[in-house]
Amino acid sequence: MAEKYGDVFMLRMGQRNLVVVSSPEVAKDVLHTQGVEFGSRTRNVVFDIFTGNGQDMVFTVYGEHWRRMRRIMTVPFFTNKVVQTARFAWENEADHVIKDLKANPEASTSGVVIRRRLQLMMYNIMYRLMFDSRFESEDDPLYVKLKALNGERSRLSQSFDYNFGDFIPVLRPFLKGYLKVCQEVKDRRLALFKDYFIEERKKMLSVVSPTEQVEKCGMDHILDAQSKGEINEDNVLYIVENINVAAIETTLWSIEWGVAELVNNPEMQKRVRAELDDTLGKGNLITEPDTCNNKLPYLTAFVKEIMRLHMAIPLLVPHMNLHDAKLVGYDIPAESKILVNAWWIANNPKYWDQPEKFMPERFLNSTMDASGNDFRFLPFGAGRRACPGIIIAIPLLSIVLGRLVQSFELLPPPGVKKVDVTEKGGQFSLQIATHSTIVTRPIT
Repeated sequence: MAEKYGDVFMLRMGQRNLVVVSSPEVAKDVLHTQGVEFGSRTRNVVFDIFTGNGQDMVFTVYGEHWRRMRRIMTVPFFTNKVVQTARFAWENEADHVIKDLKANPEASTSGVVIRRRLQLMMYNIMYRLMFDSRFESEDDPLYVKLKALNGERSRLSQSFDYNFGDFIPVLRPFLKGYLKVCQEVKDRRLALFKDYFIEERKKMLSVVSPTEQVEKCGMDHILDAQSKGEINEDNVLYIVENINVAAIETTLWSIEWGVAELVNNPEMQKRVRAELDDTLGKGNLITEPDTCNNKLPYLTAFVKEIMRLHMAIPLLVPHMNLHDAKLVGYDIPAESKILVNAWWIANNPKYWDQPEKFMPERFLNSTMDASGNDFRFLPFGAGRRACPGIIIAIPLLSIVLGRLVQSFELLPPPGVKKVDVTEKGGQFSLQIATHSTIVTRPIT
């Protein structure tokens, strides 16, 4: 549609206006130049349930609540100090993956669905950061319950089945059953967060002596903010909700795409491995400091190319203008849903050579990064509402993919030339449709 209708066009969807932006210049106007005017989030009937009508950070409107939540979440989750502390847990969890794959005889012969083990890794990374807690295995009953509820939340919110009632309010009564299920899932998830994680952390802290030094986890900072009256109990729960949704699954999708591209492009896999061996020395596993300052240019380029071609949130999280606004000469009615078509901008032949091809080399002689400074490449958005998780996601992708390549030859299963990389879209996401079986043959 962007090719046919241009850089800016509006769709009238029932009673809602959808404005689609498809060029770097206009994206800059929305995200940066007029970042305040277009800095809010749209509301819909399902996300209102899952966020308590915007009591979270990610999906709330722009204003004092968002600024407060952003400030409170930044200190425990999104600073360089956090990265330097948490990186040892990231590296440890990646090692657990490698150990488990090596211990599984099927992994090196017929192959395994590696995504399942990587999903456990991502939960452990984020739950160690949030609660100093981890799950021992994929069969851990609490992990199974948590993963199932998060999966159901994702399915319900990503579905297109409720759009008709959202766009045309008079039809909303027909969504009564759907919204009832959403409310039930939301209640069960928040109860699980509270009873099994937040309250358990409070109990642990209650028995700590005042003179005893305990290293703070993310939840301790959040509870401190609650004790000072800056946020309430519901806000605490919705912070946990945001981390479960916005940090775990999106990073997992990118790792899964990365593994698939390594399998389907064995020469690239060899090149990544050779760079790691030549730069770090054979047997020295990649660590977080190795991901900085372009020390590993080809791996860095490979990760960028994953985010370009397989952008996890291709239209970014929708923006909204609270009041009537202007955009490149067009009148934009108040409360319009603004979609920045970041995937098309990053795949438009006008700005990219052979954009349909997976070609990490395009980034080798480029200073372009994912931080939102170049509006041709916006996997994390830009400006005030940019995703703060970039500080975790980028080094984590390099560590996990790098260690897998250093430890294994990643191959398709017997009788298969390439793994399936068919895409599956949702309301916001772009995921790999098939969780493929991968052979992990240890490198000796």
